[in-house]
Amino acid sequence: MADFLDSELSADERRAASAKFHVIPMPLERTVSYGSGTADGPAAILAASNELERLCQGIEPCAEGVHTQAPVDCDGPLPEVMERLAQRTQAVVEQGRIPVTLGGEHSLTYGAVMGVKRALAARYPGQPIGLVQVDAHADLRVAYQGEKHSHASVMHLLAEEGVRLAQFGVRALSSDESASREANGVFCADAEELVTTGLHAVDLPDDFPALVYVSFDVDGLDPSCMPATGTPVPGGLGFYQALHLVEHALGGRRCVGLDVVELAPNGQEAWDFTAALVTYRLMAAALEG
Repeated sequence: MADFLDSELSADERRAASAKFHVIPMPLERTVSYGSGTADGPAAILAASNELERLCQGIEPCAEGVHTQAPVDCDGPLPEVMERLAQRTQAVVEQGRIPVTLGGEHSLTYGAVMGVKRALAARYPGQPIGLVQVDAHADLRVAYQGEKHSHASVMHLLAEEGVRLAQFGVRALSSDESASREANGVFCADAEELVTTGLHAVDLPDDFPALVYVSFDVDGLDPSCMPATGTPVPGGLGFYQALHLVEHALGGRRCVGLDVVELAPNGQEAWDFTAALVTYRLMAAALEG
């Protein structure tokens, strides 16, 4: 796999010891329940990133350094796969850097967040972690289709671990997930309200954690601007709308990690580039938060 923004980075900017961002490819595809292809997502994002411009939102996130790690081995039992990723993200945060995991299916967020959470527990004892999720689905099912680490149950697992959730753009929700939202105190601003009223900024609760992980499922975007995903749902967020919602949520808070997941390349480079640009824009937001 290529490095993220490979054609633009100097030798110093890609150096692991000093890079602010560590990109971790995770070609995981084990529990997809509709379309397939997420295993090819990380490579497609990395290849498309070579076409990005360095300047983003008036700054150059890559000037802070972007190091691309080797892909995570996704073979073997899912708990072991999750632990491999957790060890990667934990090490990155312990070094004072920001892990950027590229998926792959959404189940990987559990491993990524648990590693971040372990590192933060040592650095900021007693401080909770919040997760801002852009997604067409709530992912709050319990052991979906018999698999605890399903892409459809990843947020349920994280809620059980005490991670506070804020969801933007959901428009496919089961009755069990609705009940789980209530039981776990999940903050939500769903797609129909956001899209029909044109909202680009929603304030999080005052008590939402200051340490925030961002999980961006590309199916949170409307299929008109992101059809290359296994579970497209109509009525989704616009490109700028989704980014503005995350950027606003990060205001006054610290981004401690992020992932971009569920790209299933379909041969149209525009969608790979869209996912790469989302990734780079989130890097900029992590610096500006």
